[in-house]
Amino acid sequence: MAEMGGKGVSAGKIASNMQKKLTRAQEKVLQKLGKADETKDEQFEQCVQNFNKQLTEGSKLQKDLRTYLASVKAMHDASKKLTECLQEVYEPEWARRDDANKIAENSDLLWTDYHQKLVDQALLTMDTYLGQFPDIKSRIAKRGRKLVDYDSARHHFESLQSAKKKDEAKIAKAEEELLKSQKVFEEMNADLQEELPSLWNSRVGFYVNTFQSIAGLEENFHKEMSKLNQNLNDVMVDLEKEQGSVVTNTFPVKAQPSETSSEKVTKTPSLPSDGSPLTSPEAKPANHKPEEAPAAAITPSAPAAPATLGEVPTATLTKSPSQPVEEAPVSTEASGPETAATSASDAVQPKLDTTAPEPATATPQSSLPAVVVETFSATVNGTVESSAPANRTVMPPGFLYKVRAQHDYAATDGDELDLKAGDIVLVMEIDNPEEQDEGWLMGIKEGDWQQSKDLEQHRGVFPENFTEKVL
Repeated sequence: MAEMGGKGVSAGKIASNMQKKLTRAQEKVLQKLGKADETKDEQFEQCVQNFNKQLTEGSKLQKDLRTYLASVKAMHDASKKLTECLQEVYEPEWARRDDANKIAENSDLLWTDYHQKLVDQALLTMDTYLGQFPDIKSRIAKRGRKLVDYDSARHHFESLQSAKKKDEAKIAKAEEELLKSQKVFEEMNADLQEELPSLWNSRVGFYVNTFQSIAGLEENFHKEMSKLNQNLNDVMVDLEKEQGSVVTNTFPVKAQPSETSSEKVTKTPSLPSDGSPLTSPEAKPANHKPEEAPAAAITPSAPAAPATLGEVPTATLTKSPSQPVEEAPVSTEASGPETAATSASDAVQPKLDTTAPEPATATPQSSLPAVVVETFSATVNGTVESSAPANRTVMPPGFLYKVRAQHDYAATDGDELDLKAGDIVLVMEIDNPEEQDEGWLMGIKEGDWQQSKDLEQHRGVFPENFTEKVL
């Protein structure tokens, strides 16, 4: 992070730091343009790549472990509610009521103990493991800056030596600066060259211990929970034995009549052997008596099939005896003996009327609720209006997503945020992505943004692994 000090820093120190930043920026530009050589250390670069990979994997493992713990807590709550329900429905006079209550208490204690041990032996160990990464990452970044200072001092010294007019005083001072910057760089480089490989190798033992702890805790938990479940099953068996006769005869099951039962089939009017409907007097049997037709048509055991959506209702238009009888189309979706018989009954009954009633027009009635009919009509006519979009909170420029602080974090520099567990932070794009250290995010607390909208005063950087993404 920034090298500038806090309160009480002299103007000379600030000017010196600004000059260092300017010199480093110039040196980087020259190196990128190929006008100045850059000191390379491939072995160290490989160590840095391993460090970044290890940090990424550790952060993901920490996030997944927290998700696992949240799931255990949710399962604990669900199990507790279920056992509480059992205690409520278990009547006082039933056998082994005290045993059922004891099982419920032991189950709650077992879940609580399992969750707490996971926190102590896995999550806290994970937090300690990841706690060392921010400091090492800061030292790697500082080593990079000192390397640029060393290259810059070396180039300055070489340029003075190769000048036509040599100034021995300047050359001596440049050489002194070169030796000083070289010493600082080599000390930091030596420490990191030793620590980074050791840290990389430590990941194996850490992963082994973490997953062994989780596996052992889960195994013991399920063993103990299995015993409780077996005890609960024994309680239920004893209850069933005690209340056996009541349980057996409490809920008798009766077969529901089928739509194609023989009773309905025998009571519906018979159709001709060729399957044609009874649409005219000539199609009736020879021994048919007019007074018997209504009895068959109004038999109570053959109700008309209810209309369904998309089905065309059947309607017969009655005219004078001298005119042929016309029928409305019958839906092809209707099937089965009952439907066919109902259609036949509807066709027979009007033809027994010898009077000349007024022509009737069939008006199908919709069986849908009024609100469904209105909605359907509005949709067909194209009059459905979309709901107005919900009001949205104005976010700061460059807003990306929200995170919630999982742990407290005390800022160690002027451009960092102080975080308390539970704080919501609005993450934003950084102005210059090249200056952003890996694992650090730029943002502003949601409360500060809502109160003042002052980015310059309240925004800052914070460690990503102290937070969890919520949006």
